[in-house]
Amino acid sequence: MNIADFLPKDVSLSIAMALCAVAFVSGTARGFSGFGSALIFMPLASSIAAPRLVAALLLVIDFIAAAPLLPDAWRKADRKATAVIVLGALVGVPVGTYFLSVLEPVTTRWIISCFVAALLLLLLSGWRYRGKDHAWLSVGIGGLSGFCSGLAQTGGPPIVGYWLGRPIAPIVARANIVLFFGASDFFSLISYATTGLISRESLVLSLIVGPVYAIGVAFGALLFGRASEKVFRAICYALIAIAVIAGLPVLDGVLR
Repeated sequence: MNIADFLPKDVSLSIAMALCAVAFVSGTARGFSGFGSALIFMPLASSIAAPRLVAALLLVIDFIAAAPLLPDAWRKADRKATAVIVLGALVGVPVGTYFLSVLEPVTTRWIISCFVAALLLLLLSGWRYRGKDHAWLSVGIGGLSGFCSGLAQTGGPPIVGYWLGRPIAPIVARANIVLFFGASDFFSLISYATTGLISRESLVLSLIVGPVYAIGVAFGALLFGRASEKVFRAICYALIAIAVIAGLPVLDGVLR
């Protein structure tokens, strides 16, 4: 028996290898800069395999990778502030998951590409929320992030832009972000499982792609401090832009 015997029915060995390559690149970005993995992975991976499959795949491997960070985040986070913003995700995640489960794959890919392009512009703008802290705003940001996570696992930029602009210690902001995404991913796991998106196929594929993603994260972490963060972030932004363009359905006939 070989690795092809363990692959899901609709995933060939070449597709699995392509997903591994995308996972390594996106994992490297995550390990070095702490962001960008989903924004690179989702547009490219959803042009290779079904968006529902790759969203579930990314959720599983990223949740496992982030789980060891949760105990420390629980101790350092402002848990009251995090709980308020998590309320938004409790609503946003199921809504995003619903759209992922019912939309046609091509429609989902267009939405993912447009979402990621908008989130890239948000990152490039350097936006940080500097205004007053309002409960309704926190819930709204959590809902937007949850919706993006439920639909395409791309909920990072709104949360990062909001919390890094708050007048709190960076270590607390980071812990809040980690804790929020622990809760958001948990909601996503429940939503994906109840809608059938967490399937045998996605779990089997995660066993193949997950280790490659982990190697990418470790490689990126190894590069941190040895390469210019400014240059690497610029490379990450460029990779996200390339992923958006390459993932556009209109280019399928050109790129394949």
